[in-house]
Amino acid sequence: MELTAAAAWLNSTFAGFDIAVATGVHKLYELAPGFFTPFMEFVSVLGKGGIFLIILSLALTFFKKTRRYGTAMSIGLLLSFLLVNVFLKVTIARPRPYVDESSVFYQFWTLVGQHTESDKSFPSGHVNATFATMVPLFILGDKRRSWLALAFGVLMGISRIYLCVHFASDVLGGMITGTLGGIIGVLIASRIPEKWYGWNLTRQKVAGRHERV
Repeated sequence: MELTAAAAWLNSTFAGFDIAVATGVHKLYELAPGFFTPFMEFVSVLGKGGIFLIILSLALTFFKKTRRYGTAMSIGLLLSFLLVNVFLKVTIARPRPYVDESSVFYQFWTLVGQHTESDKSFPSGHVNATFATMVPLFILGDKRRSWLALAFGVLMGISRIYLCVHFASDVLGGMITGTLGGIIGVLIASRIPEKWYGWNLTRQKVAGRHERV
């Protein structure tokens, strides 16, 4: 398989890093495959297609109390999706770790369930989307609890490495792009007129029903 220059550079530059992290994460399989494999599969599903994260962002946008969070998350998610899925994945076109059957990644992959993905590897779309939504929650939320949002993002990254559908450098790339999208989302959301955040959508919906009656 002929690699793009960017994919070849990633493979050579981060080879040691990717193998070391994958080997370390694989220790979880050795400790308790019956627990960690289903758990990592569940975590990974939460980022599939960004559906859960989209629903969460829209749900928070609906209510006045959480609309600032949901607005920033939605903007961050949209921007990071365009950057990663429309541009970077297509341009860099890095193959998935399990494509090389002679690699240690392939060996790990066969043990944890042989999950496959249809698009390219760099950066991780799951991690990108998760950080694009969790970073605004962390920035805007109460720091005594909002750090859990970042912890979820890190866990998402670990799950993708564990399942061997991403290199560690893919996950790192997703963290960077997702964080960038999330920060921009917060900045844009802060410039939206306060009227948007004070608008009671629930009350407007109820009032509309009464008018039709």
